[in-house]
Amino acid sequence: MARLKFGAFLAPHHPIGEHPMLQFRRDLDLVEHLDKLGYDEFWCGEHHSSGWEMIASPEMFLAAAGERSKRIMLGTGVVSLPYHHPFNVAQRMVQLDHMTGGRAIFGSGPGALASDAHTLGVDPMVLRDRQDEAISVIRRLMRGERVTAKSEWFTMQDAALQLLPLQEDMPFVVASQISPSGMTLAGKHGIGIISIGSMSDEGLQSLPQQWAFAEDAAKKHGQVVDRKNWRVLLSWHIAETREKAREQARDGLLRHHNEYITATLQRPGARPFKSPDEAVDKMAFSEGTAATIGTPDDLVAKIKSVLEVSGGFGTVVGFVHDWANPENTMRSYDMVARYVVPEINGYLKGLRTSQKFVIENRDVFMRAREAVMSKIMGNEAAAAALAVTKSPMLSASSSNVPDLDAARAKAAAKK
Repeated sequence: MARLKFGAFLAPHHPIGEHPMLQFRRDLDLVEHLDKLGYDEFWCGEHHSSGWEMIASPEMFLAAAGERSKRIMLGTGVVSLPYHHPFNVAQRMVQLDHMTGGRAIFGSGPGALASDAHTLGVDPMVLRDRQDEAISVIRRLMRGERVTAKSEWFTMQDAALQLLPLQEDMPFVVASQISPSGMTLAGKHGIGIISIGSMSDEGLQSLPQQWAFAEDAAKKHGQVVDRKNWRVLLSWHIAETREKAREQARDGLLRHHNEYITATLQRPGARPFKSPDEAVDKMAFSEGTAATIGTPDDLVAKIKSVLEVSGGFGTVVGFVHDWANPENTMRSYDMVARYVVPEINGYLKGLRTSQKFVIENRDVFMRAREAVMSKIMGNEAAAAALAVTKSPMLSASSSNVPDLDAARAKAAAKK
């Protein structure tokens, strides 16, 4: 596989209680920080209920993020296609691509929250079929086609985009949980995938089968899928030591699990933790856990393990959460950029090889030192100055420079 890309995914998951305006601003600060650190991608989602996830328009957020960043790619993670007319989605994504200088990634999904579908009066049974239908139409529009289409939920009459994307081929990506639907859809259309279900151990173990679903669907529909366009989500909080990471993440992790996953979403099988330490132990330090709370080395080991289990993918995406306070969250992503990214991608290999070569070939390099000393000793003034300063070069090279004793005598006589 080629070098791994790194990104971040903001649902967001913010506890209720803080000023929403300040949360938005802090999220934009994070995008700017990630851009400066060299991260490749940033994603944010669309939600309309639940309290904890309050970005209703990822396009609006990413347009603002585009003004605060320079190079990072900006992905909708995701636009819930069944909630929108496909022509309007296509127009918004094209505008976002132009406003960000060609950095938009179009990520779509069927809608993650049942409460969102209920709010909009959309039958959950039609969500995935609508996503499939919308992707087909949007791809045609972005290729410059004029489309006439009539569906039970939208109509287009001679519809064509006035403006095409700035990118020659804007990346299309679909979200995938553990079921085959997301991967099958990606294979059908020959587009990318962002695996969200990988944040659980069950999801991690299913990754090889997930990719098989995509390949089978691609073959069936005459398409091709590429692992470099596969993104896998992981949860982490990184600090200098495991103890420090635990202390920073424990209270926020407990609140996230107990108040949101268990009490609000009432996710099947989820049970509240009794203490912050139990939350950390079961989420990050029990057998088969998916989250990493620890050091850069711990995350390096986790990523290598997931790469091996999955067979390889193109981008690892960190799930943004409020387990730690804002300062330590920023620090966590800083440490990943400084220590995990270069370790995973081999940026340090040449430096270590060079250092090892110098250490192991010290005798070879003594000849260069001898050459320097011979020139110094050939000049009386330089030899005298060297003798006065008692440079370490004298002791290191004295046995190899035949006129050193004479030089020392001359230097002493001039004192």
